[in-house]
Amino acid sequence: MSDAFFTKGLYLVATPIGNLGDISARAVDVLKSADIIACEDTRNTQKLLTLLGITGKKLTAYHNFNADKACPKILERLRNNEMVALVSDAGMPLVSDPGYKLVQECIDNGIYVTSVPGACAFLTALQLSGLPSHRFLFNGFLPPKTTARKKELKILANVPATLIFYESPQRLPETLADMAAVLGDRQAAVVREITKKFEQTVRGTLSGLIDGYQQTGWPKGEIVIVVAPPAEEKAAPADIDTVIKQALATMTVKDAAAFAAQQTGASKKDVYKRALELKNGQA
Repeated sequence: MSDAFFTKGLYLVATPIGNLGDISARAVDVLKSADIIACEDTRNTQKLLTLLGITGKKLTAYHNFNADKACPKILERLRNNEMVALVSDAGMPLVSDPGYKLVQECIDNGIYVTSVPGACAFLTALQLSGLPSHRFLFNGFLPPKTTARKKELKILANVPATLIFYESPQRLPETLADMAAVLGDRQAAVVREITKKFEQTVRGTLSGLIDGYQQTGWPKGEIVIVVAPPAEEKAAPADIDTVIKQALATMTVKDAAAFAAQQTGASKKDVYKRALELKNGQA
């Protein structure tokens, strides 16, 4: 597909987080066709291009420390009808990396923007964790200092979703300890070196993970922590009775039981049994 046609504009290109085979054929075509490639680290991207057999590409650095200066220069190229590929060192651009301001500027200027998706570490970790995946919150990196980290964790403590974090191996012991202290001893998973040779997923409670690593040694490599959502609070029997009675005033037993179970989080079977008792006047 070396002769593939692409609309001029900004392409957010996912690069491998481990195995080179994780990159898509479309991503390779975009990198081949781009007039310029904006990247987090030109050295890392050049290595990737070399492995892919792509030569003669102009690279420009775009990262947290130069984004304010680099963004206008990239925009100027885009206004001149050039094709720009934005890549991070690994995974999806804009995920714990700069880029959203550039995307905003493109949108404001009517410049074409599209994504070339691929491997993403936090989504892969969510899959491997075995924890609820229907609702999740990706928080990126927590603050490096304990006080600020605990403050942020307190904000997240009651979020009814699986929580996902990136972390460095050096801070993992303190981070897991702060999570256990603030969030409680929830189920969690530590996933490291995703898609690489030493990929590993360790599952257990937060305290169990700490105890286990203290015995086996703390892991190295790129870390993702996945933490279960808070346990649902069960309604007291008296509260369930109140909901059932109110529902029975306008609903059948079956509908009232279904409604009460949904409202209280109680077992449908138990609620239906109790609804029958209340309908028949049993205390």
